Parts: sequence; structure tokens; C-alpha cells
Amino acid sequence: MILRRVARPLLAAIFVSGGIETLRNPKPRIKAAEPLLDKTVGQVRGKLPAQLPTDPESLVKLDAAVKIGAGIALGLGRFPRLAALLLAGSLVPTTAAGHRFWEYEDPQERAAHQIHFLKNLGLLGGLLIAAADTHGKPSVTWRAKRATRTATGKVQDAAGSVQGSVRSMMPG
Repeated sequence: MILRRVARPLLAAIFVSGGIETLRNPKPRIKAAEPLLDKTVGQVRGKLPAQLPTDPESLVKLDAAVKIGAGIALGLGRFPRLAALLLAGSLVPTTAAGHRFWEYEDPQERAAHQIHFLKNLGLLGGLLIAAADTHGKPSVTWRAKRATRTATGKVQDAAGSVQGSVRSMMPG
């Protein structure tokens, strides 16, 4: 459908652009992420595997890479549901770290961050719709239930045939 071919790249563009900008200039995002990361990752850092990055710079750059990769995939229609889920998962901590409007005293700063916070909620809604979009095809859950019903019916038919054959072999 033409709508998907237009809407997906439009939705993806902000994530690809933001991811590229973050990789070019990560310092402001790292500074914004540090308080949230201290409250979350900082509390479990000792329990995480050593190979898992936990420093703010690595996590911000990883988030940017996810936004670029998943954004490109969504824009091109490659694994769009998975790409939308990855972007949604990336958007939540980004919004929580970068647009904590309730912490600002200055009314103009508060208003600007509130606008970005609400914009991100709108993007999250769009991503959730994209993640649920089966492209007009039945969902995996529906197909699995249907396959189960079909298989159960075939097994019951086969069992009935076997029972009938056994009865016909029995002396009367």
C-alpha cells in the first residue's frame, strides 16, 4: 500500500537524523543521559556482565546506532515491525533522559522540553501502530491458532479413522 511506503520513511527520518547527529556530537546527549543512567544502570552495574557496556558514552552511541539502523530498516520497509519496536524501545529512555520538563524552573525551558516530551509520545504512538501493522496479513498469533486448530482437526479425524478401522476388524 502506498500509505506505508510514504509513512514509514517519514516516521523513520527523525530517528536516522537524530542518530547521526548524536554520533557526530554525543557530548550533550551523554550529559543528559548521565543522571538517568546513574539511577538505573548505576544501581545494577556490578551485577551485569563485564562485556556489557554501562558507561554513558557507549550507551548513548549504541542508542544512536540502533536509531540509525532501525530507522533505515523501517524507512525501507525491511522488518518494519521489529524496527518499530526497536525504535520505540530506544525512544523511551531517550525521552526520559532528555526531556524531563518537570525539572526546569524557567518557564520557557520547561515549555520547550514539554513540547519535545509530548512530540516523542506522539512518535511512540506512531511506532506502536507501525509495530502492530501486519501489512494486511493475519498476525503470527492468529496464524498459529489457526494452524493449531487445523492440526487438531486432522489428528481427531485420523484418530476417528483408526477407531473405525479397529472396530471393523473386531468380530461382531
